[in-house]
Amino acid sequence: MTNLYIIMEILLAYFIGSIPTAVWVGKLFYKVDVREHGSGNAGATNVVRVLGYKAGIPVMLFDVFKGWFAVQLVKIFPHQFLSPDAITYVMIVLAVAVFLGHVFPVFAGFKGGKGVGTLAGVGIALYPFALLVVLGIFIIILVITRYVSLSSILGSLAFPFVVIFLFGESNPGLIILSILVAVFIPLTHIKNLRRLIKGEENRFQFRRSKNKTEHLPHNPLS
Repeated sequence: MTNLYIIMEILLAYFIGSIPTAVWVGKLFYKVDVREHGSGNAGATNVVRVLGYKAGIPVMLFDVFKGWFAVQLVKIFPHQFLSPDAITYVMIVLAVAVFLGHVFPVFAGFKGGKGVGTLAGVGIALYPFALLVVLGIFIIILVITRYVSLSSILGSLAFPFVVIFLFGESNPGLIILSILVAVFIPLTHIKNLRRLIKGEENRFQFRRSKNKTEHLPHNPLS
């Protein structure tokens, strides 16, 4: 029965991750598919770029919540026969499942976001203090460069070092997950990396343009 519960949790975590917040908010409230504007990415950053902070902040918060809640599923289902270490590994699998759901959402044609917000939610559940340090790194880099992609990549690369060396994490599973974060995030930003190298990556505008959304052309370099 325990194995069945774990399978159910993994599937549920994937489906939770698959909730395409950016796409649904754009279509339901603005009659806009954000994947057809800005960067074409179904993530909070592109929602801010296309629709503004009023839409982007709720999307970001819900994406973070998805990651946090998926990991908490292990506390909802009964696992009285599992050791604490085994439960930790189940949480790690759930973290991977919700991330994959966000990046490859079954409810949006498997075309999702980069997964940064969702993994931040995972971080809140598993590495709250380490996440605060990485968030600080992200903000500093963003303020200096105004590249969200670069900030996300460098923050993710710093994550395992913060977890292992600054906070002395010794659980092998949690160490592996922190390393996977440092691998996953750059992989979802391959196109951004190419544009950064070419000098074609657009900088994030802290103040959104007042241009009407319906007049925005699709720009793959945004």
